[in-house]
Amino acid sequence: MPADPKVIAVIPARWASSRFPGKPLALIKGKPMIQRVFEQANKAKSVSEVIVATDDTRILEAVNGFGGNAVMTSPDHESGTDRIAEAVRDRKCEIVVNVQGDEPLIPPANIDLIVQPLLEGASESTITLRILIKSRDELMDRNITKVVVDKSGSALYFSKAPIPWDRDDTIQNSSVDPLKPFWYKHIGLYAYRKNFLMEFGGLSESSLEKTEKLEQLRILENGFSIKVVETDLDSIGVDCEADLAMIEKRLATVLP
Repeated sequence: MPADPKVIAVIPARWASSRFPGKPLALIKGKPMIQRVFEQANKAKSVSEVIVATDDTRILEAVNGFGGNAVMTSPDHESGTDRIAEAVRDRKCEIVVNVQGDEPLIPPANIDLIVQPLLEGASESTITLRILIKSRDELMDRNITKVVVDKSGSALYFSKAPIPWDRDDTIQNSSVDPLKPFWYKHIGLYAYRKNFLMEFGGLSESSLEKTEKLEQLRILENGFSIKVVETDLDSIGVDCEADLAMIEKRLATVLP
């Protein structure tokens, strides 16, 4: 790999959403959400270029309107990863970062954190993040993906279920340290080597992926490794319109 490989961050953004149609253009303190995400990704020191990959001309025009870089992709993609693969297929780069389009507060430092292992020659072709779970409620929340890793920090499994399952349920014991590094939330930010991303797009949906509805399980089930780096910077996603007020409240203390 070259000493200074080009790193492209791609933000997949589609118009259709069962719970929140047009979510990328929802205004947050006067800016469309996709602009907030774009600006945060652009602050990452390791990133050479940020691209929005969309299937809708309204999003394309909005991104071009604030001076961003957007490309049209097929409306037939089943996942954001497939959309990203199309966006970078003909671009010269070594590393591709998959940035979720509904996280306007994404910490740029988290992007740099997952890119660094690839810059240093990590054997894994996919890097993602985990953060310590600090409460039982968070552990039991089926909207939060959990991850279990081996001693080297490679993923063993991902699930919406509380894994590893504590058979003795000691987490209910008040004497248990809630900060004990045991249960981890997965943060859905990924860095890929481009050549692996192209291969990943050609893999069929796996049985575990179908069951858990978690795309990253396709990687594990096909025998590839995912390195899971720990961070202490969380990221909040917008799932529905009601989440915007919470984001704006946080935004007032985090960003100008």
